[in-house]
Amino acid sequence: MVSVLTKIFGPENLETAEDVVQQTFMDAIQLWKFKGVPENPSAWLFKVAKNKAIDVVRKNKYSRNYDFNDSERILLTSEYTLTSTMDKLWNEDLVQDDMLRMMFACCHAEISTENQITLILKTLCGFSTAEIAKTFLTSEDTVSKRLYRTKEFFREQKIKFVIPSNEELHNRTEAVLNSIYLLFNEGYSSTHSNELIRKDLIDEAMLLCKLLLENKSTQLPECYALMALMCFHAARSDSRISATGEIILLPMQDRSTWNFELIASGNEYMNQAAFGDAITSYHLEAAIAYEHCIAPNFAKTNWLRILDLYHWLCKIAPSPVAELNKVVALLQVEGALAAKQHLTMLGEDKKLHNFYLYHSLLGEINAQLLNTVEAKQNFETAMKLSQSVPERKMLQDKIHALLN
Repeated sequence: MVSVLTKIFGPENLETAEDVVQQTFMDAIQLWKFKGVPENPSAWLFKVAKNKAIDVVRKNKYSRNYDFNDSERILLTSEYTLTSTMDKLWNEDLVQDDMLRMMFACCHAEISTENQITLILKTLCGFSTAEIAKTFLTSEDTVSKRLYRTKEFFREQKIKFVIPSNEELHNRTEAVLNSIYLLFNEGYSSTHSNELIRKDLIDEAMLLCKLLLENKSTQLPECYALMALMCFHAARSDSRISATGEIILLPMQDRSTWNFELIASGNEYMNQAAFGDAITSYHLEAAIAYEHCIAPNFAKTNWLRILDLYHWLCKIAPSPVAELNKVVALLQVEGALAAKQHLTMLGEDKKLHNFYLYHSLLGEINAQLLNTVEAKQNFETAMKLSQSVPERKMLQDKIHALLN
């Protein structure tokens, strides 16, 4: 919805698009409370947003802050063609094309990578400032400043709403994929919700990636690899949460509940990703996820292969998450003592100490080494850092198991 409205008002008036969306949802909350949810909620929302957009155009078509002179929007300035042109702009196929354009507009070369991702998460994915802050492990004030600076840049530069040239495509696609993957991760393991898994965000991320794959300009190896990775992870969603909402860890998951059709789709996307001359982090992460998907049970997982892939991943795309996951694989291959030595070395980077997974993993390793007091302290620290109710419940259960 934001992408279509941004096309109508121009990227320099991004805040107007966001205001219309906010007003539309406020209307829905008020009316649906008394009249009930309509049979087709999406169609209702689009119709209301479209009518509000018409009001904005009528009010501002002569304003210096709005430029309707390009070939696509000039017909909006005439009452004879306003409604029909607006209907055309809200056509479903054009909406998807506009979402793709919006993704790339957000990833302009003169905007920093962090600001690109922040803007995509805010405008296209509907993240709140608080949600983005938790995703980036930063403050809401920092996120607000990023959004303000980026919107000012759009306004001052009057950024065009287009898919970039082939020369620009690679750099911008990288930022778009980063944003999609962040969105997927928030859905796969929510940091701010009472529910660990948010399938709405998972579906949104996979939809955005599919838009890239449906456009010839963005049918790139890394796009196919990311789609494969998301398929492999999403296939396990139903096995990760119990009927009462508790986390089920990988060793205890019922693999018969995995979505094997989605795993097969992921394998097809992975095969399609096997062209070009570069191996990306998405290729490697998808290969790791695939190893988990094909293992008949936890004990027969090819952990040595997974550890090799994590070594490779940490070389080409080092990150705290990759390093911690490598320690998990190391724990399976070489045991708790080797894993603790490596994790202690990683812990010299104090930034990791703000990451709940670091303390949770350290607690697991200490528990295996029978360091009960240390393990309890680690799990308690992890609980304080986690924003997820299911994660905190899981950590509390680990503490209870230590003491009994």
